[in-house]
Amino acid sequence: MPAATASAPVTHAVARKAVADGIGTFALVFAGCGAIVVDTQGAQLGHVGVSLVFGLVVAGMIFATGHLSGAHFNPAVTLAFAAIDRFAWRDVPAYLAAQLAGAVLACVAVQGLVGDEALLGTTVPAIPLAQALGVEFLLTFFLMFVITAVATDARAHGQLAAVAIGGTVTLGALMGGPLTGASMNPARSLAPALVSGALAGQWVYLLAPVAGAVAGALTYRWVAAD
Repeated sequence: MPAATASAPVTHAVARKAVADGIGTFALVFAGCGAIVVDTQGAQLGHVGVSLVFGLVVAGMIFATGHLSGAHFNPAVTLAFAAIDRFAWRDVPAYLAAQLAGAVLACVAVQGLVGDEALLGTTVPAIPLAQALGVEFLLTFFLMFVITAVATDARAHGQLAAVAIGGTVTLGALMGGPLTGASMNPARSLAPALVSGALAGQWVYLLAPVAGAVAGALTYRWVAAD
């Protein structure tokens, strides 16, 4: 998941990269939230099945778009890469807009093609908000720690980035799903909340993943320094 650091202003090339990232985000939300909806409809995917869907779609889309956009699919990841100077700040708005647009369009597609059960997969804390904040922070911290390792450190096995990141997403979903929905991604949470109108408590999924991702990236950079 290499990150662009070019000094030129936003160009058509940046726009294409952002669109590629938006497509990856669409796939993530459509598959993941769609899995939650069909599980609610009786497909019997179960918690493990839904967790695997999230991890597998992330892995697949990293393989498909990692060389095009860096495969962020997540505003927290984009902001964290910018915070450690692995992504140009001026390109952040284009990526955030593409990620949110992809996620919202995916939820609209789920609603129209699959159904609107389970609030379209909206993440809702099942524990007190303070605890949910901590869970989402830690899950995203470890996710970004892994992402930073495979994306920025030549000593890591970057060719296995999709497996490492998809596996971390799956593990986070398995552990944190029953507690917070294991979002780790503001776009993944905000989009179904906007489309379904279930916005209560969504500040947790905006604040905690961003803080956790920035902390994870900074921590990896510190511990890996020569």
